[in-house]
Amino acid sequence: MWNKGDDVPIVTLLSDFGTADSYVAEMKAAVLAAAPDAALVDVSHAVAPGDVEGGAWLLARVWEAFPPGTVHLAVVDPGVGGGRRAVAVRIAGRWFVGPDNGLLTRVLADGPAEAALLLDPAAADPRPVSPTFHGRDLFAPAAGRLAAGVEAPPGAGSIDPETLRRLSLPPVERLGRGVRGRVAHVDRFGNLVTDIPGTACGPSALVEVAGTVIPGLRASYAHGEPNRPIALVGSAGTLEIAVRDGSAAEMLGADRGAEVRVRVERD
Repeated sequence: MWNKGDDVPIVTLLSDFGTADSYVAEMKAAVLAAAPDAALVDVSHAVAPGDVEGGAWLLARVWEAFPPGTVHLAVVDPGVGGGRRAVAVRIAGRWFVGPDNGLLTRVLADGPAEAALLLDPAAADPRPVSPTFHGRDLFAPAAGRLAAGVEAPPGAGSIDPETLRRLSLPPVERLGRGVRGRVAHVDRFGNLVTDIPGTACGPSALVEVAGTVIPGLRASYAHGEPNRPIALVGSAGTLEIAVRDGSAAEMLGADRGAEVRVRVERD
């Protein structure tokens, strides 16, 4: 059993379904059918349609904030009904349920998989399974059963965690006294969130992105001048480029994947 005593099982939900349709509610209903006492937490349903890399970033940001025993239900699944596998993976005592399409790439980089199960649509409970909505008919029931303490959904079989699909993401590179990375995420404020660890950037670092050089790091957004780009270490612990009272993405014409260079000056 994952949940002991009076602990309430937690299931988080991440998807690209949006909130205009009933899809998220249908998925929650399927979770609750298997785990009526579960606490459901929405991570986001605003992932761009089919944006597996974007979903992978958001999932990596939040998973460790929830206690062991949590089930993370993540469905960004442009290959639904095709050849991609459906899996449940346990990492650091948490279960992750969703498509095997690279969505777990960043989580797997944080810690090795302790177990991996292949979910069988033909054995799903309840049945039948719509080939266009595995989120409701396959993943959500499996997540609910795991949250309720059932170790293996019906028909699930073990697979080698090393065979799980990973996205091909460029690594952060050391360049002498500098670092080269990229914009990994653009948030709704237009902040350019990079994959460069904040520990790699000293206070007097020079940050270059989209042809603009930004001198030094600021302590917070409030320490920037209005409508001027600044660099800082954000809440994810990585380097960010922001514009106070504006959007860095719009001002600099940069998006996810843009190269970012940091030259570390001697402090």
